[in-house]
Amino acid sequence: MHYFKLTLAILCTTTLFAQTKKTVFTSEPLARPKLVVGVVVDQMRYDYWYRYFNKYTEGGFKRLLREGYNCRNHHYHYALTVTAAGHASVYTGSTPAIHGIVGNDWYDRKLGKGMYCVADSTVQSVGTTTTAGKMSPKNLLVSTITDQLRIGTNFQGKTIGVAIKDRGAILPAGHTANGAYWFDSKTGNWITSTFYVNDLPKWVKEYNARKRPSELMKQNWTTLLPIEQYTESTADDQPYESKLAGAKKSVFPYDLAGIAGDAFGILASTPHGNTITKEIALEALKHENLGKGPATDFLAISFSTPDYVGHAFGPNSIEEEDIYLRLDRDFAEILTALDNQVGKGNYLFFISADHAVMDVVDLWKQNRLPAGRLNLGQMMTAAKKALNDKFGEGDYITISENYQLYLNHATLETKKIEVEDVCKVIRKTLIDFDGIAEVINLHDLGNANLNEYLLTLYKNGNHAKRSGDIQLVTEPGWMSGTVTATHGSPYNYDTHIPLLFYGWGITHGETFSRTSVADTAPTLAALLKILEPSGNIGKVIEGVMKK
Repeated sequence: MHYFKLTLAILCTTTLFAQTKKTVFTSEPLARPKLVVGVVVDQMRYDYWYRYFNKYTEGGFKRLLREGYNCRNHHYHYALTVTAAGHASVYTGSTPAIHGIVGNDWYDRKLGKGMYCVADSTVQSVGTTTTAGKMSPKNLLVSTITDQLRIGTNFQGKTIGVAIKDRGAILPAGHTANGAYWFDSKTGNWITSTFYVNDLPKWVKEYNARKRPSELMKQNWTTLLPIEQYTESTADDQPYESKLAGAKKSVFPYDLAGIAGDAFGILASTPHGNTITKEIALEALKHENLGKGPATDFLAISFSTPDYVGHAFGPNSIEEEDIYLRLDRDFAEILTALDNQVGKGNYLFFISADHAVMDVVDLWKQNRLPAGRLNLGQMMTAAKKALNDKFGEGDYITISENYQLYLNHATLETKKIEVEDVCKVIRKTLIDFDGIAEVINLHDLGNANLNEYLLTLYKNGNHAKRSGDIQLVTEPGWMSGTVTATHGSPYNYDTHIPLLFYGWGITHGETFSRTSVADTAPTLAALLKILEPSGNIGKVIEGVMKK
């Protein structure tokens, strides 16, 4: 009798276990979006959300703000805020100290020459006879969120990157992308490299065959709205604004059809640059069947034009306002296309920027605000003279890049001079120059005379093998060069950028808590239920997710 009861109990337990297992195997599949669309706007400052808000359309930026999750205190977490480092950091959840993209360019000590961030001599151009396609992500030392998605789905999903700038397409797309496409200003074509494919896909060839850049350059650039309505900007034709090549003045309307020379290069500095970026992105969406495969796909888009226009005319210009008013319409078109192809609620969308920008120095000075321009040439002459006076004639400084000095270590070794000794001489020489806040030894950051906030930013940007030896720290509001406006500093006007999530899995809301650019990738990883990129140091922004 006891044996019968025991047997019956075992049978019941086994049946219950089998039923439980059956429930597990017949449950709903893992929830993921069909498509992720990541957008980086080159040189989008956070306040642009609101500066032109009243003129945005309901279907573009306003739709994102009203339905998405807005991180309103979102900043870069390192000092050198430039395009390549920004794109790499957004997509890796990392920092230049780890992912290695310390700037658009740096000095390669092993090769003894400058290195461009995505240059790759081992690959060939595809779609052009120029060298513009000899690019790849090989200099990026870690994985991206796009790589992790491909790996996490056993490469069943697709990743495509597009941007006018090669680095804006390549770095977000990552090492495992199915394709990355950028604009060749010499030919007016979208191109790639043999790192991805040996021949352009049919849809790219067909788009190139349409000669859209030539068509668009036949049109003038006039303001979208009557020019008197651009009350958020300074008056047209400021003396400090640059001129488009071939233009007599920096005023509307611009006769683009009359521009000679590198016309396709000029295109990137007009709204037409955003137009062709939007169009090639939508072509990729359609012809790569993104959002319709067995696993989550990823479309990475970078809009480069706002950066070109911001540098030339400044963030307070009518030109820049017009770019953003038109970009708002481009976003509306992209969102509508996503609704139609993938379905509203089936795609995850986010928008961020690779850096922000300082207002025009001349405008600040006109309004008695502290700002100025550094004369780096004069400063380097003074530094070299001081070194020669102290240590004797010698080639002590190899190159200056990214406000950093790369020293000639062969000379230092021959003369038995330490970097610390050179730094002391340079600091004593340059500290009295207007606009210089401090000169620090990048090999001894622990003893740098900086407050903790700035020190952390410089540490996060310092890569032992790729960064320089000595860092010039500028005062707030100071910049080098003659360009109208620029970026690259550790201050809020360069670090404060937008981050907004929208669509699948995203709740509506906003946070004023400080978030870091490094938080973007791990938040995406959490939403997608995949591993974070290999160099990730960020944290998940929990508030974005639906409960």
